[in-house]
Amino acid sequence: MTPEIREKLRAFGTELTPGMLGGTQELYRALQPGLPSHAVVTRDLFYGPHARNRLDVFTRDDGLTNAPVLVFVHGGGFVMGDKTTEGSPFYDNIGAFAVDSGYVGVTITYRLAPEVTWPAGGEDVALAVDWLRENIAQYGGNPDRIVVMGQSAGAVHVADYVARFSPKVAGAIMCSGLYNVASAEANQFQKAYYGEDAAGYGQASSVAGLIQSKTPMLMTVCEFDPVDFQRQAADFVSRYTTARNAFPRLHWLHGHNHLSPVLEIGAPDSDLERYITEFIAAL
Repeated sequence: MTPEIREKLRAFGTELTPGMLGGTQELYRALQPGLPSHAVVTRDLFYGPHARNRLDVFTRDDGLTNAPVLVFVHGGGFVMGDKTTEGSPFYDNIGAFAVDSGYVGVTITYRLAPEVTWPAGGEDVALAVDWLRENIAQYGGNPDRIVVMGQSAGAVHVADYVARFSPKVAGAIMCSGLYNVASAEANQFQKAYYGEDAAGYGQASSVAGLIQSKTPMLMTVCEFDPVDFQRQAADFVSRYTTARNAFPRLHWLHGHNHLSPVLEIGAPDSDLERYITEFIAAL
């Protein structure tokens, strides 16, 4: 993170406005080198019955064997987003990083609200992991070394999977997520996914299950994240430390906003890359 980039991100503000979202994407679009020549990408493999139950697999042309598998679950406020967009480097940049790091990379698309509601996101992550455990070896991945990573709504779905679905993964990474739905600031996106009745938000919260989980976890929150995501991270740390007498593996990302850490992956001097590689190496 250079001082110049931090200042540009700071100037965008912390709220998820069109200017902040579009400006951050344009900033990092210019820094992305594109897929490396040795990357082999297999697109739109179906891991479930819905049209959006699709994933892309990234591996090397010279082959991998028993490699860790990094699975990325995109954000989008529960109602939008995709694993890739024509003409955009996102989120192929995460697959490229995985390949350059000696991993098999996977990016997934999942069902969206309001067509589906909670717990559909966690269900789709579970479906994808089950598919990968059965099939990823043919792409050079080790089914026992799958790490699933999500950002924003994707982090919520990863958290739900870890908390409720008897996770079959080696580790989980959650970037700027919501874990206590009952205490979050309700907005139209959350209501589309969780429903209008706040009485059910406690049941939909993943925080208790995450604290009890034995799955290794890494979490991040950003300097310029919206206030609610800052509060969610603080709330999780407080609850986790009280329950387990230990501090969770959570990193505060200097200079970053809600989008920038995952958009920076694959670009020079990515902050989040270092934490991901350290986490996977320790599993």
